[in-house]
Amino acid sequence: MSLQNNKPLTTISSLNNLKSKSEKFTCLTAYESTMASVISKAGVDVILVGDSLGMVVQGHDSTLPVTMDQLIYHLECVVQGNQGSHIMADMPFMSYATDDLGFENATRLMQNGAHSVKIEGGEWICKMANTLAERGIPVCAHIGLTPQAINRIGGYFVQGRDTNKQDLMIAEAKALEDAGAAMLLLECVPDKLAEIITNELKIPVIGIGAGAKTDGQIMVIHDLLGISCLESPPKFVKDFMEDASSIHDAIEMYVKSVKSGSFPAKEHTFY
Repeated sequence: MSLQNNKPLTTISSLNNLKSKSEKFTCLTAYESTMASVISKAGVDVILVGDSLGMVVQGHDSTLPVTMDQLIYHLECVVQGNQGSHIMADMPFMSYATDDLGFENATRLMQNGAHSVKIEGGEWICKMANTLAERGIPVCAHIGLTPQAINRIGGYFVQGRDTNKQDLMIAEAKALEDAGAAMLLLECVPDKLAEIITNELKIPVIGIGAGAKTDGQIMVIHDLLGISCLESPPKFVKDFMEDASSIHDAIEMYVKSVKSGSFPAKEHTFY
């Protein structure tokens, strides 16, 4: 039986309302029930059941091996522990390679407790975003550094540093909003570009490695707790456990830091 009964559910409408008031919101990944409960009790607005589980849970060197069945298993666990946070679920690698496959898999995620789904890609996912939105499935489009395309990109690099790529990313963001995307996630882009996109769009924009001007921030829970699977964590990561006495305190500290605008700071930002 789900524990979700103590707190009003954070919805897409809630996040839109926060953006309209220029108030920040917070997102964290979770993969199981106990951590989902701690995260939601600490006041985190959005829980992402991310394909990052391939790296931080399964021990792979990328997100690519994660399957739909595995993602759904972790989603079901998170749903049981959640207490009011909006649950977003990743669409794993190749789970939306065709329109029919994407619709089928997004449906499975929603039927197993997700409130929205996240899809990586630029303008080419506009049709998918529109198809899902028209059928009542909220979509968060993920652009910038997209880990599922790591073999094409060739590494974990900052995206959008030259003018042409900046213009392309701005155009893609607008196209995805027009197609019906309910949210946008920007990963590893210069802060000025992230600020332009956030101001141009009506939908909430979430950042990771995208500076402090986005509407929301997201982190992988393992990074926040200082137990990153990487020897050298990315620049945008902050270990909140350094100054906390408990996991709950560290997460509350993250929430307060995002909402006050003190995180991400200059040292976590790409220019």
